[in-house]
Amino acid sequence: MKKLILSIVCLALALTSCEDQMDINRDPDSLPAEGVEPATQLPIAIAGIAGGQGAELAIIGGMWSQFWTQSNSANQYRTIDAYSITSSNYQGGWNNLYDALGDVRNIKRNALASENWNYYLIATVLETYASQILADWYDQIPYAEANDMSNFEPSFNTGEEVYDLMIADLNDALSKNLGASKGNIPLNDDFIFGGDMSKWVQFANTMKLKIFLRQADARPSVAQSGIGALGNNFLTEDAAMTQFINEANRSNPLFESDRRQLNVGTNLRASTTMYSYLSSNNDPRLDLYYGPGNPLNQGDYQSMAAPNSVSVVNLSATTPVYFISAEQSLFMQAEARERFSGGAGAKALYDQAVTASFAKWGLDATPFITVGGVYEYPSSGTFDEKLTAIITQKWISSFPGNGFESFFEQNRTDIPAVSTVPQTNEAYVPGQLSYSINGSTGGVFPKRLEWPSDELSRNANAPDAPVKVTVPVWWDN
Repeated sequence: MKKLILSIVCLALALTSCEDQMDINRDPDSLPAEGVEPATQLPIAIAGIAGGQGAELAIIGGMWSQFWTQSNSANQYRTIDAYSITSSNYQGGWNNLYDALGDVRNIKRNALASENWNYYLIATVLETYASQILADWYDQIPYAEANDMSNFEPSFNTGEEVYDLMIADLNDALSKNLGASKGNIPLNDDFIFGGDMSKWVQFANTMKLKIFLRQADARPSVAQSGIGALGNNFLTEDAAMTQFINEANRSNPLFESDRRQLNVGTNLRASTTMYSYLSSNNDPRLDLYYGPGNPLNQGDYQSMAAPNSVSVVNLSATTPVYFISAEQSLFMQAEARERFSGGAGAKALYDQAVTASFAKWGLDATPFITVGGVYEYPSSGTFDEKLTAIITQKWISSFPGNGFESFFEQNRTDIPAVSTVPQTNEAYVPGQLSYSINGSTGGVFPKRLEWPSDELSRNANAPDAPVKVTVPVWWDN
C-alpha cells in the first residue's frame, strides 16, 4: 500500500523526481516530526486515507452491503462472504488508516505550533474523517492518545467518546481565523480541493452533520441540537481524490488491490441483492455496475452455475476515491430536514442527490424522480417511507468504493430491509438483504470488525479480547 501511495503522490504532483522535490522515496514515517512542511506530508496523508478506505475496507463494505458476492470460480474473499473474518485477517484497513493518521496528526501539530490555520483545519477534517470510519468499524479505538510518537500503547476511547471528541476537534478547527493563517498556503498538495479553504469549511460542517446523524437514534437530543446549530454550509461537490491513472501502483486502490495485484478480474460477482433492485426498476446504472450475465445469490460461491454465465462487477482504474460525495452530502441534508425540520426542502435535496448519482455515470435521473417515476420522493408518505427512499438511493450511490458507508447506514436504519425468505424463493423482494448462503454466524448479520490481533497483542491498553463481528457498535440500537 505504501508503494501505491508514493507512486500516486509523485504522479499527481507531476514530479519528475520525488527525491528532488519531496523526498518521499523514503518511508514517510521516517521523516522528522518537527518542522516538516505541511505540503510535504499532506499529499501522503490524503493518499494514505484513500488507500486505507479504498482497498480492503471497500471490498468488505461492498460484500456486506451486498453490491457483490464471492465468485463461484475463485475463493479470495470467502471468509468475508461467510462472515468468518476474525482478528487475525484483514488488518490492512486498521493499519493503513492509522499510518495515514500519523501523517495527519503531525501536520496538525506543526500547523498548531506555527498558527497555520489552513492546514490545521484540513488536518482536523482528515483526522475526524478517517477516525469515524475506524470507530464505525471497530467501536472502541485509540483517538485521544493515538499517533503520539512518545506513546506506543495508546488507550482506547469508547465509540461515544470518539464521537464527542471529533465534534470538539472540528469546532476547535472551525473557530480559527483562516484569514489570519500564517505560513504557506495549500495548493496542489491538496489533492481534494486544490487549496480552496471554503470547501474545507463545508467538508468540516458536513462531517459534523454525518457524526450527528449517526447518533439520531442512540442520542436523539444530541443529534437534534447539534444539527440545529449547523446552518446550511455543506458540501455541494465531491470531496474526492481523483488523481488515478491505469498504471501499476497508480490506479484506484479497489481496482489495484482486487484486479491488478491479484491478477484475477472475476473475483467479485454481481449480488442478486443490488442487481435485482436495479433490474426490477429498469435502472440504467445496472449495466454500468455489472457486466453481462446473471447475478449470484449472496454467498452462493459453491454454485454450480457456469462461471462465464455469472455477471462480473465492473471496476475502473481511474474511479475517484470519494471521501464524501456531493450526493451523500445531499442525502444527509434531506434526512436531517425530515428528522428535525419538518421536511422543508427535503424533496429538493433528495432530487438533487439522485440526479448527481445518475450524472456520475452520464445518465439522466429525470424520468425516475418526476411524478410517477419509480424513485419519486414520497412527499405525502410517512417518515419511514421517506427515510427508506433516501437511504435506499444512498445505498445505490455508494457503489463501488463506499460500501462500508452503506453498511454503516444499514446497521443504523435497517434499510435496505432484510428478507424473510431466501433469494431462491419466488417471494423474495428485489433489493432486500439476504443472509449469506454460506454464512457462519447462525443467521445473524455482521455488525463490525474485530480488533486486529496485532493491536491486541502489542498494546497493553487494548481490550482484553476480540468482540465478535455480530456485536453492534454503540450507536446501533
